[in-house]
Amino acid sequence: MSPTFSVVIPTTGRPELRRLLDRLAEEGVTEPIEVVVDSDRLGPAHARNEGWRRTSGEWVVFLDDDVVPRPGWRARLLADLDQPASVAAVQAQVTVPDGERTDWHANTSGLAHARWITADIAYRREMLLITGGFDENFPRAYREDADLAFRVRAAGGCLVVGSRATDHPVRPAGRWVSLRSQRGNADDAYLRRRYGSGWHGLLEVPHGRRRRHTVTTLLGLTSLGLFATRRYAWATVAAAAWAGATADFAAHRLRAAPAERRRPLPLIATSVAIPPLAVGHWLAGWWRHRRVPSWPATGVRSEQK
Repeated sequence: MSPTFSVVIPTTGRPELRRLLDRLAEEGVTEPIEVVVDSDRLGPAHARNEGWRRTSGEWVVFLDDDVVPRPGWRARLLADLDQPASVAAVQAQVTVPDGERTDWHANTSGLAHARWITADIAYRREMLLITGGFDENFPRAYREDADLAFRVRAAGGCLVVGSRATDHPVRPAGRWVSLRSQRGNADDAYLRRRYGSGWHGLLEVPHGRRRRHTVTTLLGLTSLGLFATRRYAWATVAAAAWAGATADFAAHRLRAAPAERRRPLPLIATSVAIPPLAVGHWLAGWWRHRRVPSWPATGVRSEQK
């Protein structure tokens, strides 16, 4: 007998939602299979929790509202869910379609290599009950999926990648979206408070450039302070070092997003602004979550390959 599953989609009502629902209907994901579309106005973690608690399937499949399951998705999903009891979650093979290599496209392309993202992942209901689901301290779609995956492994469950395939198109975004994205640094500060200095390894997420951003920001502040106190020679040295670090960051982004070379000013401007924004959000999150208790677990079970 095939395992039963429910589908939960957090959404703010983006137009891509209709495309997803039509695609699920084409795959035969209709009654009696449950599909819950929940508003994430209070954050996707809250919306997903509200959604899975209203369903009854043995498995809960979480989909982002802007993904496009490929043909044969339902049949492959059922095969993916035929797992031994030790497997607590099965992620789809997520692909970001090719397109103009803008900075935002380069950012979104990282989803194709991210581990245990909720773009398309199925969790056993039993494990959601054991862990309590998503941590609602995460107010945005950032890190809440990696956090749940870690707690599932800590509870003894394994996570695997299945055979079903899902596309995650690059949705439209403004030229300054990279600045808004820096708010996620506050969530990183929460994870640092929660899991300690080794949280990147525990949650299987990359380190990023925050340490470099911190150095760049300190160089900029130092140069301003030296100029203010009329120590011009040292101020010039610090300013040159800041300019070099900023130029290196901009060059790194341009290599990943060659399409930005046709209109480089927004990328250059955001490369100047991102380091202090990242550091500022980190410090705000560090203060906001200063009373967060430490995680008590001492070990995590490795996932299957």
